[in-house]
Amino acid sequence: MDVEGKSHIYRHFHPGVTCLVLLSKFPSGVVAAFMEGCRVRSADGVNQQISGIPEAEDAPKAVAEPPAANPHYKWIALSNTTLGILMATINSSIVLIALPDIFRGININPLSPGNTSYLLWMMMGFLVVTAVLVVTFGRLGDIYGRVRMYNMGFALFTVSSILLAATWMQGSAAALWLIGWRVVQGVGGAFLFANSTAILTDAFPARQRGLALGINSVAGISGSFFGLLLGGLLGPVNWHYVFLVSVPFGVFGTFWAYTRLQDNGVRQHNSMDWWGNITFAGGLIALLVGITYGIQPYGGHTMGWTNPWVLTAMIGGLVVLAAFVIIELNVAEPLFSLGLFQIRSFSAGNIASLLVSLGRGGLQFVLLIWLQGIWLPQHGYSFSETPLWASIYMIPLTVGFLVAAPLSGILSDRFGARMFTVGGLIVIIVSFGLFVAIPVNFSYPLFALILLLNGVGIGLFSSPNRADVMNGLPANKRGVGAGMTATFQNSAIVLSIGLVFTLMVIGLSRTLPAAMFNGLADQGVPASTAQTVSMLPPIGVLFSAFLGYNPMQQLLGHQTLAALPDGGAYVTGRAFFPRLISGPFADGLAAVFAFSIVALVIALVASVMAGAGSPVGAGRREPAVVGALLEEVEEEEELGLIPAQVTEDSEPSRHPR
Repeated sequence: MDVEGKSHIYRHFHPGVTCLVLLSKFPSGVVAAFMEGCRVRSADGVNQQISGIPEAEDAPKAVAEPPAANPHYKWIALSNTTLGILMATINSSIVLIALPDIFRGININPLSPGNTSYLLWMMMGFLVVTAVLVVTFGRLGDIYGRVRMYNMGFALFTVSSILLAATWMQGSAAALWLIGWRVVQGVGGAFLFANSTAILTDAFPARQRGLALGINSVAGISGSFFGLLLGGLLGPVNWHYVFLVSVPFGVFGTFWAYTRLQDNGVRQHNSMDWWGNITFAGGLIALLVGITYGIQPYGGHTMGWTNPWVLTAMIGGLVVLAAFVIIELNVAEPLFSLGLFQIRSFSAGNIASLLVSLGRGGLQFVLLIWLQGIWLPQHGYSFSETPLWASIYMIPLTVGFLVAAPLSGILSDRFGARMFTVGGLIVIIVSFGLFVAIPVNFSYPLFALILLLNGVGIGLFSSPNRADVMNGLPANKRGVGAGMTATFQNSAIVLSIGLVFTLMVIGLSRTLPAAMFNGLADQGVPASTAQTVSMLPPIGVLFSAFLGYNPMQQLLGHQTLAALPDGGAYVTGRAFFPRLISGPFADGLAAVFAFSIVALVIALVASVMAGAGSPVGAGRREPAVVGALLEEVEEEEELGLIPAQVTEDSEPSRHPR
């Protein structure tokens, strides 16, 4: 806002009443929007309308809670929500590395045809649930209070962690118990994801949101990598510890949230859009479940995309989602506030975030399979040891992100978001190109440097992008806006996993069967057996490598191996399978990273178009959101740029009245 604009804002104080009056120099649309939302707050805390300004009939009934009396409250909110997001994201990935130990503990072979569904739901169930529910829970936070919904999520997450750790059953009963409570854990995680960002946006002034959301982003993304490490460390000791590790932090965080967090955000007391909720949840569940089962082989096909059930689920899901859009355009109080997409920073920022999640969502699966199935066995590690060491060798990626994300959040508050989002995407694209360029049997220092570069790029992009999206939202739409953003990201990750496995299988299918047949026949495996094994769907090979199982032991079986001259020692050794699969794997790897690079280039264009590259308060004459204007005025008044006569009794809240 420039000096001329500031000169037309005055603060009038009456006994116990505070009112902002916006005069003629601003565009009429901004003035009208401001007048509709303008309120005064009397000394006894009752919201009243400004005298002489009629209330719009369709204006949302926004009620602001009293501001937090504790000047340090924003740091309490940051530390608690960071703990919650860290715990949720750790649990989203901790089972990936620990899956072999979990399935051994409950006496199930996840690669048996009848058990593949258990494997897929243990991998994907948490992500599917959070993707579906975050918008609804963000909307509930806008209506009933974000802290209330957040606290409920923390408690639900903790209870489900306790019950997961207490699993005592075996076989299919244990698998269903674990999947069921992982789904409930995902429900708790959805409450945390949907409301933590809005709580921080409420608690922090606009000039500090990049820092706050940057720290929170560090917890969110680094948690997924810490989960891999913890799963690798705890799973071999006792698989119950994989779930038990969250319990003390969950109990502490739940108690802390209930006693210290305050609902000081703007509430919008509207009714729920039940038809919107039903069609959105039903359509998205059908689509994501179809993608999940599309990974499995069907009939004589290497994948399940021709399975009638998968096609019905995906097409039906898209039809229901189309009906959801029609409903949202015709209801007074929609679940998805489609009008928010008229805010360029929100729409372009979400497009960029969605495409980045789509491009890198399956990255950890690709890197884990690369390390566990090829590189680590070639460098002396047994297949059973590879899950733990793969997570350790990926630490440079986490280090790069931890360094870049908070720094970019702080600097974007001062210099604007665009240079960091665009620069971060360029760095990620370069790192993906380098992954394609290096050989499959790489030199680790070079691989670690590329991982570090990739982490830096993700960190540079994530914090400014998140702050940019949230800064453009009206105060009473932050919950649903944050939920929409989380839905896009989580749905893109599930879609990315399906695409990654599909592209890998397509790449492997071209050359793996011939390489597998020739390699096995050369080692004395009967031609009929070699032919049968070589024609098996490549997804089984990928899952074997991902789970840390010896692929040749799984594919050939004990009898075939025992009949070989050396008892199958060479075929099941550390060198045979990695050399066999290296060429076909490189083809699949190139396809995956080519797709990711295309998605990231489009995300880069969206980030350039976001149009919110200016730092907070740097001369925007026509703010997209009145709430952001009010916050800017209050902050600049604190710096002495706008004269004010503030009494102790008339200290304004951070939110529009």
